[in-house]
Amino acid sequence: MEHIFPDTTLLITHYNRSGSLERLLSTFENLNCKFYEIVVSDDGSRPEHLNKVVAIKDRFNFNLVTTPINKGLGNNINKGQDMVRSPYTLYVQEDFQPSDIFPTHFEDALTFMHEDSNLDIVRFYAYFIYPNLKPFKKGYSEMVFSKWDMNHIKFYYYSDHPHLRRSNFLDKFGRYPEGLDVNVTEYKMAINFLKNRGKGLFYNEFTTLFYQKNSPDEPSTFDRPDWKLSKNPLVVISRLIYLRYRWLKNTIDLALAK
Repeated sequence: MEHIFPDTTLLITHYNRSGSLERLLSTFENLNCKFYEIVVSDDGSRPEHLNKVVAIKDRFNFNLVTTPINKGLGNNINKGQDMVRSPYTLYVQEDFQPSDIFPTHFEDALTFMHEDSNLDIVRFYAYFIYPNLKPFKKGYSEMVFSKWDMNHIKFYYYSDHPHLRRSNFLDKFGRYPEGLDVNVTEYKMAINFLKNRGKGLFYNEFTTLFYQKNSPDEPSTFDRPDWKLSKNPLVVISRLIYLRYRWLKNTIDLALAK
């Protein structure tokens, strides 16, 4: 069965993981997903990876935008989004892979976007569930930002993980800050999203639509610090203090955001 999305561009950011990129594109092909077009934005990959990306370009029929040097995730998303010409963008980093059930639930997400012009984003994957969810329909919930909740994860209403968004996203929420650490880039966009009153949905079974795939040859660039997982009582207390600090800092950042 074909799944045709004529008003959506698949935007993929890539950096030194050409094998992962090929797997991602092959999976969408095997799922019979057809997009308006595919844009791959490369962030100055090493020659062996960039050469492979160029070699598979015609096979998967994607538009490639490159940069001579690595400029960070913010620049990579900005220049990729600038290439998009369709009303909607499905954003995916190259180390993710859609599951067999993704196309059906993606069709639902697009329907929600068509029906509600105030909806800015639909999230498909996360490391943690968003802390405040209001049941919506068809397995989705509306994310609700509560200023009284002291969970700092609430500030990550926006996330760089796979999501659907309107292609005028940069016009409404500003361009991604460039030249910064990946985590800082994501955080600043999350603050911009909240400051500009973005509205979004979250898929309840958030680990079932995409899988993050990493091989020994192309490992993840994300490392979770050991202290976040430790059960040592002193570490647990220290973590609690730190999280309260993060909540206060994020609250101030949002209040002062321009």
